[in-house]
Amino acid sequence: MNNMTKKAALHNLGCKVNAYETESMQQMLEQAGYEIVPFAPGADIYIINTCTVTNIADRKSRQMLHKAKKMNPEAVVVAAGCYVESEKYTGGKVDDAIDIVIGNNCKKDLVEILEAYEEGKRSEAVIDINHTKEYEELNLNRTAEHTRAYVKVQDGCNQFCSYCIIPYTRGRVRSRKLQDVYDEVVRLAQAGYHEVVLTGIHLSSYGVDLEEENLLTLIEKIHEIEGIERIRLGSLEPRIMTEEFVAAIAKLPKLCPHFHLSLQSGCDETLKRMNRRYTADEYYEVCKRLRKYFDNPALTTDVIVGFAGETEEEFAECKAFLEKIEFFETHIFKFSIRKGTRAAKMENQVPDQIKTKRSNELLALNEKNSVKYLQEHFGKELEVLMEEKMTVSEETYFVGHTKEYIRVAVKTEENLTNRFVTVKAKGILKDLILLGE
Repeated sequence: MNNMTKKAALHNLGCKVNAYETESMQQMLEQAGYEIVPFAPGADIYIINTCTVTNIADRKSRQMLHKAKKMNPEAVVVAAGCYVESEKYTGGKVDDAIDIVIGNNCKKDLVEILEAYEEGKRSEAVIDINHTKEYEELNLNRTAEHTRAYVKVQDGCNQFCSYCIIPYTRGRVRSRKLQDVYDEVVRLAQAGYHEVVLTGIHLSSYGVDLEEENLLTLIEKIHEIEGIERIRLGSLEPRIMTEEFVAAIAKLPKLCPHFHLSLQSGCDETLKRMNRRYTADEYYEVCKRLRKYFDNPALTTDVIVGFAGETEEEFAECKAFLEKIEFFETHIFKFSIRKGTRAAKMENQVPDQIKTKRSNELLALNEKNSVKYLQEHFGKELEVLMEEKMTVSEETYFVGHTKEYIRVAVKTEENLTNRFVTVKAKGILKDLILLGE
């Protein structure tokens, strides 16, 4: 790099895995002597870690690349990650706004790639993601969040759900070595973090490519680390929640009783077309099992509405299932056709206005379920890990999360960042935030 310090700006799109990788790339740049600046006019290098999970994600990725080019036409614009991989996979044309393309599993080489580009040597680093067995070792010693550290432990997916492009953009399951995860969490604990969230592209698959480790042995190992008080799990497949697994994690007091179990549909016919590999009944049994071993755990999920061929009857079945389970939170997505997936070629695609109508029905149900779950906590003592200050109608509050990931606000002028506070829930302050005192 020439003597003038180069200014680099980064922007992240998409999931927690992407966020982890973006922070890791930022720390690599800092160590190499780059100055990190806001994603605004004035940077010499713009790095966008892209997402392709839906059409909207593609669009946002393109918009951000163009925005960077506009902010400084002389700057080097780097497109990294999933959008780049999906364009390659589906034979699309990668955008003119891009100077350097970095695929998944090549992000660790960012600094070398920038230097090679400077010397006019290369502008693309994309390996054949669907034929690599190597986990891309990226590290963090701090994170952008002040109280909760997300730790990436796994990459890739072998599931091939019929609607999803991600197995093609992230490749097969690759797990991070248990010792590497452990060492990173120790560093984060030493930096003052009390809570870690384990994330991956398909977290349930952690360890399938390792000798002896699996998600349970990983959780148990992290449980031993002093200073870490909470272990939260990212999105999981219902099938991992066997009697043995649930009984084992229930013995770990640091494990948060907050389980995000991907559902996608509560109707067996739809699940079959989605290639989800479980039935609504099997999913229901898992929810009952978690509620048997944990005291009113928070169950959250994702649902796709208007999947190819979803009839009114199938939708009604899905809605009835959501009413029966009463999730704390349901994230609702309108089905998005991804070129290159099986679902894109399916017949009887659902018109947009029907998707919107179904989505609105489920959003109303979600609101009702969320409020009910919060009301079940009225009058209870809750332990809250405090995060940030918030003002509501000119009063000052401090807000944090319980182990169930319920947001709780306490009226105070004090700075409580990263402190544990025990409060009694006395009602809802606003927007699904409990008021504690």
